Amino acid sequence: MTTKAKKLMMRMKIKNELARQCLGEIIGTFVLLLFGCAGAAQVKTGRDMRGHFLSANMSFAVGVMSAMYLCMGVSGAHLNPAVSLSFCVLGQLPWKKLLPYSLAQVLGAYLASAVVYVMYYDAIMNYSGGVLTVFGPNETASIFATYPAEGVSIQTNVFDQVVGTATLLLCILPLSDKRNRPAPEALLPPIVGAVVLGIGMTMSSNCGGAINPARDLGPRLFTFTAGWGVEVFTCFDYFFWVPIVAPLVGALLGACFYLVFIQWHLPDLEPEINSQKEFTEFTNEKQLEAKEEFHVKIASL
Repeated sequence: MTTKAKKLMMRMKIKNELARQCLGEIIGTFVLLLFGCAGAAQVKTGRDMRGHFLSANMSFAVGVMSAMYLCMGVSGAHLNPAVSLSFCVLGQLPWKKLLPYSLAQVLGAYLASAVVYVMYYDAIMNYSGGVLTVFGPNETASIFATYPAEGVSIQTNVFDQVVGTATLLLCILPLSDKRNRPAPEALLPPIVGAVVLGIGMTMSSNCGGAINPARDLGPRLFTFTAGWGVEVFTCFDYFFWVPIVAPLVGALLGACFYLVFIQWHLPDLEPEINSQKEFTEFTNEKQLEAKEEFHVKIASL
């Protein structure tokens, strides 16, 4: 790389840390929804001839994995306001970053939906007969946002999203917990992708398995502005709030379950030793503790 190119790169580099992190969340969530919505569009418009239930879920799993590899080093690859909220509660993310992170994630999901719409415009129009609707056998709104299955109550949908998101957090929190048995950092994306695939394969028949407010709200906003109209919010007795609110509650419950059942009972980490002096002090301290424990046992006899 030439000196001029390096200087130009340094000038273009964003100095503000939060701005860099938001850019990471935008492009990360964009990639996640690009895979996910494109997979759903291919299955829907192909009338199950170019993919099935499994391929739609796998597209989201691959999207999660790819997005995490892409932006994990910049923003932590939350990709989900529910995950960001739980990290704030656990002290792993400052509260002042919660709203910017969430807005960035919604924006990334919105932009990905727009790209998928343009990519599959002809197929969507052929499938729907040119009528963009939420209801009927040729509806296409479910390519982008999630909607409930017929006959499923609102209470069941809420419970579904709470349990699904709680499961997500319960499974991903130990992966980076140094007091537990953390996974190698390079393997985090495929493991999280596998967790998302498992949830999608087992907990998505009731209402689409959003488990991510940005994954649902961003595409829903896009369909509202792209021609599906206000029905995307009013249909099914204003169902739209369920995949926004319920995952937030589920994430908090999942984080609490991990704390109460696992993290509080893990052994403390041994202090890191960076020099010979610290090693000697640490060894002396351990020997002193052992002697004191021995004297206590003798005294008790």
